[in-house]
Amino acid sequence: MMMKHAPEPRSRHRLALRAIMSAGEAVGETLFDWCRDALDVTVNEMFGQTEVNYVVGNSARRWPARPGSIGRAYPGHRVAILDDDGRELPPGQLGEIAVNRFDRHGHPDPVFFLGYWGNDAATRAKFSGDWCRTGDLATADPDGYLWYGGRADDMFKAAGYRIGPSEIESCLVRHPAVANAAVVPKPDAERGNLVKAFVVLAPGHVASPALVDQLQQHVRGKLAPYEYPKEIEFIAELPMTTTGKVQRRVLREREQAGG
Repeated sequence: MMMKHAPEPRSRHRLALRAIMSAGEAVGETLFDWCRDALDVTVNEMFGQTEVNYVVGNSARRWPARPGSIGRAYPGHRVAILDDDGRELPPGQLGEIAVNRFDRHGHPDPVFFLGYWGNDAATRAKFSGDWCRTGDLATADPDGYLWYGGRADDMFKAAGYRIGPSEIESCLVRHPAVANAAVVPKPDAERGNLVKAFVVLAPGHVASPALVDQLQQHVRGKLAPYEYPKEIEFIAELPMTTTGKVQRRVLREREQAGG
């Protein structure tokens, strides 16, 4: 009988890991698979906000994690995908993640904030009826797993198509030459905007026109034709917040100012 070898980091270190959680940015399939194979631990992606805490996520001991999904509503919380008019959307349609102020038992959900200090108008604007709108987009599958689509204010139109940067970025980082990526609109006189990607290269890879073409074909082979980046710029590092989120706004404003 063959013995199963321990993953390599576990053979070198005395690890006591039982669970890993991640939030803020998508883990991506590459890192998800590495943690599973090398650490023998499934990453539990989670989603929440300061106003409503963590209300969506995975719990590998309770239900199977799906790579790329931010998980399902945690027990007790009421989570839905809403359209612009506050109507609940069926599975498969992109909309805004919203959390009801009342839990599944009809009681006020205890994770909710009371309101923005000294700003009643902002508090009212956060809600559609009893639904607290998060400003984050997602689709839900028939099993209730949510698939993140980016911030509502990061969405843009290019050649008449609505573009969400998150899916394109996730596709790019699955290429071995890409360590990180951010996608923003670049103003274009004919199309309104072009899809532009800023790419941080993985160690051992060098920027070249051939690599640009290779990355474009990589995205074209996996996503819709209009989603591939018409322009790719290699960059040493992406602007990040102190909590590790990519600041697409900084890159977007740079492009609007003409680079």
